Formats: sequence, C-alpha cells, structure tokens
Amino acid sequence: MRNLLRVLLFLQLLTTLVHAESSKPNIITVFIDDMGWSDLSCYGGKVTQTKNIDRLASEGLRFTNFYVNSPICSPSRVALTTGQYPQRWKITSYLARRKVNRERGLAQWLDPAAPVLARELNQAGYATGHFGKWHMGGQRDVGNAPLITKYGFDRSLTNFEGLGPRVLPLKDAYDGKPPKKHDLGSADLGQGPIYWEDRSVVTAAFVKEALTFIDHAEATGQPFFLNLWPDDVHSPFFPPEILRDATDESKRALYYAVLDAMDQQLGLLFDRVHNDKRLKNNTLILIASDNGPEEGAGLAEPLRGAKTWLYEGGVRSPLIVWGPGLVASDAVGTTNTKSVLCALDVNRSLYTLTGTELPSGITLDGEDLSETLLGKSETGRNAPIFWRRPPDRPGTKQEPNPDLAVRDGKWKLYVNYDGNGVQLYDLEADVSETQNRADDYPEIVARLKQAVVEWNRNLPADAGDPTWRPEAKR
Repeated sequence: MRNLLRVLLFLQLLTTLVHAESSKPNIITVFIDDMGWSDLSCYGGKVTQTKNIDRLASEGLRFTNFYVNSPICSPSRVALTTGQYPQRWKITSYLARRKVNRERGLAQWLDPAAPVLARELNQAGYATGHFGKWHMGGQRDVGNAPLITKYGFDRSLTNFEGLGPRVLPLKDAYDGKPPKKHDLGSADLGQGPIYWEDRSVVTAAFVKEALTFIDHAEATGQPFFLNLWPDDVHSPFFPPEILRDATDESKRALYYAVLDAMDQQLGLLFDRVHNDKRLKNNTLILIASDNGPEEGAGLAEPLRGAKTWLYEGGVRSPLIVWGPGLVASDAVGTTNTKSVLCALDVNRSLYTLTGTELPSGITLDGEDLSETLLGKSETGRNAPIFWRRPPDRPGTKQEPNPDLAVRDGKWKLYVNYDGNGVQLYDLEADVSETQNRADDYPEIVARLKQAVVEWNRNLPADAGDPTWRPEAKR
C-alpha cells in the first residue's frame, strides 16, 4: 500500500510538472520571404485577398511601424534568430557560394556560438522546430555548414538554402514540358534526406511537417516553438496550375498568384491552432516579412524602395500578432500605429513571454516590448534602429542606395560612409520619404549621424565599406 501511494504521488507530481510546462505559451513565427508592405489585403493590398492571414489580423493586433533589420534575407533572419544585429556575425547580405561570400566580407554561416532563441527555449523544455527557408548557412557549394539542429531545433525541414532534411522544388510551368529542378546545387551537398516537390506546394510540405511536429508536442505535453518560413513568394514564381491559368503570366501576376496559394496553404496550420481550444488560448502567432518585395513583383505602396534598399519599402514590414488567450481583449482587431519596434525586439520579448532566461553573458540588441506585442501597452523601442546596406547592393548611379540608416522616433536619417549624401525624413508627416529635411534640422542630423556612424564603427566591416580589406582565405 505504501509503495502504491508513492507511485500515485509520483504520478500526480509528474502530471503537475507536465501541466506547468504546457501552460507556457506556444510560439509560431511565420516569416514570409520577399513580401511587400502593401501585399496583404489586411494591409491595404488590392490585388489578391489573403483571407487566412486577414482572419488572424482581425482577431489579433496589427503594427504599422515594425521593421526588420536588413533589406535582404540572410541578415534579416539572423537578427530575428539571435536578437543581435547581423553585422556582429558578419552576415550582411544573402549567403551564396563560398568565394562570393568571402569577396563580400561575409561569414560562410551563422556561428553556432551566436545566441539563438530556439536553443534557449529548447533548454527550458520547449519542443523546437524549423520548417521553411533557413538561409543562414548550407547553400550553393557550402556543404559543411552546421545542420539546423545544431542551433537548438529538435526537428527541421528546409529548402535549398539550408542543410538537413529538405524539400527541393520542381518548376512546372504547365506548358507540356518536363518540370525543371531548382536547387542551386543543394542536391549535390548531401547532409540530409532530400525529396522533390512541385514548387507550387512547397509551403504545403512545410505545413504538413509542422502539423506533425505540433501533434507530437501535444502528445508529449511540451510547449512548442515553431518557425514556419515560406520561401515561395521569392522568385521564381510558380503558382498552382489553376491560379497560373488565371494570370497573364507577367512577373507581378505570378507573384500574387503565389501569394494567394501560400495563404491557402498556411490556412491548414492556422486552422489546426484555431480549432483546438487549448492551443487557441495558449498560442501566439507572429506574421511578418523578412524584407521588402522584389522590384516588379510585390508592392510596398506608399513606401519608397523595395528589397535591398534601406528606404522604408525595403525594411518596414507588416507585423500581425494573434493569440486570443494572450493578446489584450481591447486590442483585438486594432492597429498599433504608434509603437516603433523591430525584429530584435520581437526576439527579446519572446524570452519574457515564454518565461525563459536570457542567454548567459550575452548582450541582446533588442528591447523587451512584450506588453506592446500583447496590446497591453504602446511603448516603443527606446534605442534607435540602425541599418547598413548589403555590400553588394550599392543602388544605381542615378539613385544610390545609402550606406547607413537610422530611425529614432519620427526621424529617419541616411548617410554614406564618407559622411555625404545626408537625407532626413519626418516619417510621421512624410512616410513616402519625398521631402529631405536635412537642411532644416542640422542638430537632429548631427545627432543621428554621429549615432549611426558610431554604431557602424563598432561592428565588423564588409566589402561595401571603402576601408574594408579581405581576410585570409577561409
């Protein structure tokens, strides 16, 4: 009898521990590749209806002053993953072939020593999964990069820009010709099981794997952290046949057909959470884009610029936060137009929202805006947000891409490495950045110029900087 009592007490304790663990909120980040500021219909897009994402927006909270920390994919992903400026880790443009990375002053992959939110959550008892584009190492001819699981993920499925299990796309134009493989050399790298899938349903493959991951986490009673990072909105654009047939096959029309298909495929994931009462009340979904749209594809109206540009269209992103049991009830269905925040702050805030300790001995660049993400406050980021352009994206002779940028409050300043090319815009009055006010506010120019130059000086340089010199071959 005494032994039976001990067993019952142990089981009761175990149940209590599992319940306490599962009461931690589940987190899903949906980081969409190359989607424009005004592409989602809930952000004013008029070309297609993104019904599933719109539903989350209507039941959650939208932000209009949210920024990613680079206008191009790899560094933007590093910032959200680490909570630190990507320049710290020498990833300042998209990762490509080994030689090209070296010539631009880039690392070959994200150093596993970097602070990674998923790793800290995993150590705190979370099940962790990454399904979708990675692009922080393991692409083109870089076959010796760490697997995604080395960064704290239990499970992963990626595309041709990462290692480990991956789904590689077949491009079918439905023109009677055989589909063409689009893997940029990934199939030759090994480092994980590979299977081929029509590009039009690659997001569906990621969603399917994510649903299996959620089911497993539910069965084990673990809270989960899930990245679902679609890549099909990135060119080349291959929508399903029925959507392709409805287009004129122009670049923009194909882009929006792909956006429509992606929204439909994401709907299965959203429904899984929405229709499960326990998940619905204890899951936070965050949706954003990794940078602005590819020129000629998506739209960033009324913002200036697009992907690769430091102007608003390159770095300002939609942000939707959904969580019926977590977001303040009076914030549901509203739009936060006041709070200025960035991906660094989302990373830092998720530590607080999940009750997870910060990585030891590490300084994160983000600020804790967890109350703001939940609609309980309109506090914005206190420190300025800084940017450096990708070293291989100088712009054109007619319109150069500024080298450095900073946003502080309503002001955004641009300046080149040599101190010239100063532009200052009041984003509250001029969101399209048409009126350079630098001559009108010399004190603000001096302050912000000093701040962004100092920030940049304390970080590793890349090939965009005239003073940069290549390191020994690595």
